[in-house]
Amino acid sequence: MKRIFIILMLLAFSFFSWAMTSTQIANFETAINTIWVIFASVLVFFMQAGFGMVEAGFIRAKNTCNILTKNFLDFSMASIGFFVFGFAIMFGADKLGLIGSSGFLLRGLPSMMSGVPTFVFWLFQAMFCGAAATIVAGAMAERMNFKAYLVYSFLLSAFIYPIVGHWIWGGGWLANMGMLDFAGSTVVHATGGWAAFIGAYLLGPRIGKYNKYGDANAIMGHNIPLASLGVFILWFGWFGFNAGSTLSGMDFSTIALVAINTNIAAAAGALVTMIIVWWKFGKPDLSMIMNGALAGLVAITAPCAFVTPLSAIFIGSVAGLLIVYGVSFVDRLRVDDPVGAVAVHGMNGIWGTLAVGLFHTSKGLFYGGGLSQLLIQTIGVLSVVFFVIASMYIVFKVIDITIGLRVSREEELKGLDIGEHGMESYAGFQIFSTH
Repeated sequence: MKRIFIILMLLAFSFFSWAMTSTQIANFETAINTIWVIFASVLVFFMQAGFGMVEAGFIRAKNTCNILTKNFLDFSMASIGFFVFGFAIMFGADKLGLIGSSGFLLRGLPSMMSGVPTFVFWLFQAMFCGAAATIVAGAMAERMNFKAYLVYSFLLSAFIYPIVGHWIWGGGWLANMGMLDFAGSTVVHATGGWAAFIGAYLLGPRIGKYNKYGDANAIMGHNIPLASLGVFILWFGWFGFNAGSTLSGMDFSTIALVAINTNIAAAAGALVTMIIVWWKFGKPDLSMIMNGALAGLVAITAPCAFVTPLSAIFIGSVAGLLIVYGVSFVDRLRVDDPVGAVAVHGMNGIWGTLAVGLFHTSKGLFYGGGLSQLLIQTIGVLSVVFFVIASMYIVFKVIDITIGLRVSREEELKGLDIGEHGMESYAGFQIFSTH
């Protein structure tokens, strides 16, 4: 009976397809593409919750409300900034390949872009913009002025991120050169990671983070289960982040390749990180293992559609190695990054972008493609890192002079939940801190 039902359904679908006009078929394809991109957008939006849980879990209880408020507001700022300015700068027309200049407030745009309604395309791209903005929150956690954070998140979302996006995804000079970044190892993660680096550097370390000899003191996060939930949410959402970047193509083989590469790189990153930290420190540290998985996800984001699953395992494995030594390196620079955002997003954003030039199945160095693509990838990622660090240095410096980047010592010691928001994340509990 089941086989008969399936046969009848296939016959009915075949007749329906045969009876459709070319216009109806085109409308049907558009509808499917629209549903797919909206679904992917929702998955990427859910990553905002993942970022919030990771950042909240990795910091102290007295600052939990503050970091979650920043996650809510940086996404809100990103949505408005990207609507008013960012989308036009990123995807608007230009002649020099540097910055778009049409489509502000989404006015004057065609009804369709990339095979889906323009509003749906904007929605998907706005989710990416929000992800780039929220990366910075964790690196500057527990001591940044809330007003300053609002200004920064708007400026990054409205101008800095869209300029980078235009260069690579909007038909800019790096796109014309042939740079490949399928889902944003550079556009999203390197942009957010290196903005986080310069912000944390200018902001200075938390009170008690480094001793008089320059050695780092561990300031433990208050809720590792919450952070682990956040990592699982991010891993889940990353399937929309990467596979959704196929947009209207609906190439099922590409979607499948992207999905398996995304998963397997994350798993390899977690496993390699576990092995290294177990060997170095004698214990398989969960917080580092979680960052290893995230590092693998960041690294595979650029090459996920261009490499084999075996290459994805290698890319994720290198990411797992890089996160361990990257976190230590950032600490040696006395840059206090409570969640490891610089190593996870900044360093692995670079690695993932370069990996395209090494492992691309037709253009990669290891597949007989020569050095050309690797050189293009190197020029692209270094240009973006330089631009982000320089522009965000100016942004943070101006904010520091006008508003002030950092809260007072008294407010930092008491906790930003009380000082900035007048509330507690865990009301009814007495919370003590040694820092």
